Amino acid sequence: MKLIDEFRDPDLAHRLVDSIRGLATRRWTIMEVCGGQTHGLLRHGIDEELRDVVELLHGPGCPVCVTPADAIDHAIELSLRPGFLLTTFGDMLRVPGKERSLMQAQADGAKMQMVYSPLDAVKLAQEFPSTQVVFFAVGFETTAPATAIAVSQAAALKLQNFSVLTAHVRVEPAMEAIAQAPDCRVNGFLAAGHVCTITGYEQYRQFANRYRIPIVVTGFEPVDLLEGIYRCIQLLEQGSTEVVNAYARSVRVAGNSAALEILQQVFVIADRPWRGLGQMPQGGLVLASAFREFDAVEKFALHQSSVDVEEECQSGAVMSGRIRPTQCPHFGTRCTPQSPLGAPMVSTEGACSAYYRYTSLAPL
Repeated sequence: MKLIDEFRDPDLAHRLVDSIRGLATRRWTIMEVCGGQTHGLLRHGIDEELRDVVELLHGPGCPVCVTPADAIDHAIELSLRPGFLLTTFGDMLRVPGKERSLMQAQADGAKMQMVYSPLDAVKLAQEFPSTQVVFFAVGFETTAPATAIAVSQAAALKLQNFSVLTAHVRVEPAMEAIAQAPDCRVNGFLAAGHVCTITGYEQYRQFANRYRIPIVVTGFEPVDLLEGIYRCIQLLEQGSTEVVNAYARSVRVAGNSAALEILQQVFVIADRPWRGLGQMPQGGLVLASAFREFDAVEKFALHQSSVDVEEECQSGAVMSGRIRPTQCPHFGTRCTPQSPLGAPMVSTEGACSAYYRYTSLAPL
């Protein structure tokens, strides 16, 4: 608790705010990539406190939000088949597919169980050999190693009733898509600290040089976020495009070698459709050929996912920083956590849910 309290110290936070104000000679535009950081910034009022010196844009850092509706529909389809049990994290239950969510399907008799780890799904497959146990795998590089371990363990156990519906995505391709956009206004990025604990941050150096955009790796507590903003503005004021690690207590330059090794064994990088953002080149992970027998899409002959077209939900514009959630005409009216048009309103890392929960603009 002492380590957490240090990064919630109000006196230190106020000093960092004063330092940011004293450092900035203009209003800079910075995008945080991680949805957890978005919630932290709004929960602690940092975006409002610094509004006159920093414009904070909210990036596509919520893997639940970018999971295609087709993938959710696949999960629903499998959960309704006799002899099947769908397992997944709780975040996915309320996210709408094309017509309904997993939770709504459960009310219609779908068989599903929330788990805290992919290894829980492996254990269920061992306990119930006559049931096809499917793990709906969602997340960035942070959660993908656990899925890789589960698949590797299932292979070692020769489990024929375990499979994975894979929707893992990668962060850097999304950052690249934003940086390449002709209307990009991002001056600097705050990189997702939890992702960098796995991947490290060496790969960001080429990105920063290519697009002339500095990157600061940071965490999630208020002092972490303020220090990340301060370091980013420091680089911008110097005209530097360096990559700086402001989350040294958790992140190393080379990341986690053991996690990277299991990822490379079990997954390969592939193009993936991202909900609201279209086809993302090298934007996801799929099972390598040696583990393809555990791919639920192939194993159960599911129709391949296509690029989603969001007709009403403006999640793509929100997650690329083109609009704020409150600029969506449906925010807080037709789209609420109780009746969402899209994933960003119900995901625990979604920008729309953060604005609905923490800002005075949310309806009473």
